[in-house]
Amino acid sequence: MESASYVSGDILVPGLSHYRRTTHGWKRAGTPGAVGRFCRPLAEPAQEAQYSMRIERQATSVREAQGSLHTLGLAAICFGFFMVILDTSVVNVALPAMQHDLHGSLAGLQWVVNGYTLTFASLLLSAGTFGDRLGHKRAFLMGYCLFTGASLLCSLASSLNTLIAARVLQGVGPALLVPSSLALISHGVQNPGQRARAVGIWAGSSGIGLAGGPVIGGMLVDMLGWRSIFLLNVPLGLLALALTMRFVSETSRTTTLKRDLWGQVCVIVALATLTYTLIEGRSQGWISPQIVGMFVLCIGATGGFLLIEMRHSTPMLPLQLFSAAVFNMPLLVGGILNFGLYGVLFVLSLFFQDIYHYPAALAGVALLPITVATGCTALLSGRITARLGTRRPMIGGLAASGLGTILLLLGETGNTIVVLLAGEIMLGLGCGMTVPAMTTAILNTVPRNQVGVASALLNASRQVGGVLGVAILGSILGSLSERNAFLAGMHSALLLVTLLFLLSSGAVSLIYPAE
Repeated sequence: MESASYVSGDILVPGLSHYRRTTHGWKRAGTPGAVGRFCRPLAEPAQEAQYSMRIERQATSVREAQGSLHTLGLAAICFGFFMVILDTSVVNVALPAMQHDLHGSLAGLQWVVNGYTLTFASLLLSAGTFGDRLGHKRAFLMGYCLFTGASLLCSLASSLNTLIAARVLQGVGPALLVPSSLALISHGVQNPGQRARAVGIWAGSSGIGLAGGPVIGGMLVDMLGWRSIFLLNVPLGLLALALTMRFVSETSRTTTLKRDLWGQVCVIVALATLTYTLIEGRSQGWISPQIVGMFVLCIGATGGFLLIEMRHSTPMLPLQLFSAAVFNMPLLVGGILNFGLYGVLFVLSLFFQDIYHYPAALAGVALLPITVATGCTALLSGRITARLGTRRPMIGGLAASGLGTILLLLGETGNTIVVLLAGEIMLGLGCGMTVPAMTTAILNTVPRNQVGVASALLNASRQVGGVLGVAILGSILGSLSERNAFLAGMHSALLLVTLLFLLSSGAVSLIYPAE
C-alpha cells in the first residue's frame, strides 16, 4: 500500500494534545495545555491554505482569550484600589469628629491614619511574594475579605485605642490587594501600550477615590457620624468580591518560593519603631531614653533585614533589583510623592476644620481641587506615558507638584483663597501625571515572574512615604488649640514638601536614562 504523505508541526496553543511519531503511527503523548503537535495527511494546496488559516485563527483566539483582561475584570481590579484610597481620604475629614467623640490627641489621630498605612506598608513585600505563591486572584480576594471585615470592626470601635487596633487589622487587606491588582493587570494586558493605558485607568481609579472621599466622607460625617465612613466599605466590598470572582482569571503560581519570616519581622519592627519615634518624639522629647531606644532598634532591625535578604535563598526583597537606576528612581519618586500628598492632605484637613472651622462636608469640598485634579490627570497620563515614555511625565509631574505647594504656601500666608485653590489644583495635576508614569516604569523593568514583588515594592515605597509624611508633617505642626503655632508649623511643613518635590524632579532629569 502506498503510504500517504504527512505534514506535521508544533503550534503554541494551550489545550491541544501533544503527539509524537512511533513505529505504530502517531500517538498522543501530551496533556492539554502543552505545546500542540499536529499531524495529518497532506492535502491539496488550496485545502492546505484553508487549513493553515483555520489553525492560525484558532491559535489567535486562544491567545487573546488567555492574554486579554475582560473590561469588567479590569473594573473589578480598579475598584479594589479605589476602595483602598477612598478609605484613606475619607478618614482625613473624619479626624476632628473622631477626636471629639473618642477624646483623642493629635498623636492619637496620627496613629488612626498611620496604623492603617503602617500595616499596609509593612506587609506589602511579603504579600507580593504570597500572591506569587498562592495566585494573585486568590490573594486579591483574601485582601477584599479582610478589608471589608475590618471596616465593620472600625465602625464598632468604642475607644481610640480600639479604633487604632481595628485600623491596623484593616491595613492587612490592602497589603494583599494592591500588589495583586497590578500583577493581574500585567498578566491580563501584555501589550506595552495597552498596559500603560490600563495602568492609567488603575491610577485614575485611585484618583477618583481620592477625589470622592473628602466629599462623601464629609457628608456622611455630618449626617450619620464618623462610623458611617467605615460601614460604607461593607456593601462596596461585597460588590467587588462578586465582580472579581466572575470576571478575573487566576495567574500562574510559583511553588519554589520559601517563606521569609524573619525578614518580615524585621520590616515590621523597623517601620513601627520609626513611626513611633516620629509621632511621639515631640511629646516625649527627642533625646528621651524611650525615643532614643526606639530609634536604635529601628536601625538594628533595618540592618538585620538587609543581612537576612542577602543570605536568604528566596528573599521577599531581591536586592539585585536595585542594581539599576531605571528601577530605583521610580521607587524614590513614589515615596516622595506620597510623602507630600498624604502629608499635605492631613495638614489641610486639620487646617480647614480647626483653623477655618469648616464643617466636615465643607472641608471635603475644600480638598476637592487636589483630589479631582489627581484623578482626572491620572486617567490622561496613561495615554501620555504610552506616547512619550515614563521619564518626561515624571519630571513634569514632580515639578508641577512643587509649584502647587509653593502656591499653597503663598495662598495660606496671604489668606488668598484663589491662590490656595490654584495651589491645590496644581498639586493634584502633578501627582496625577506622575503616578501612571512611575508605575509603568517599574512594570517595564522586571521580568514577568517578578512583577508581583516589584509592584509590591513600589507600593511599599509609596505607603512608607505616606506614613512618614503624616508622622513628620504632623510633628512639625504646632498645637491645634494655638492658631499661630499651628500656622507656623504648617509653613515649615509646606516648605519641606516643596523642596522634596523639586529635588526629586531634578534627580529624575539628571539620573533617569532617556528613553
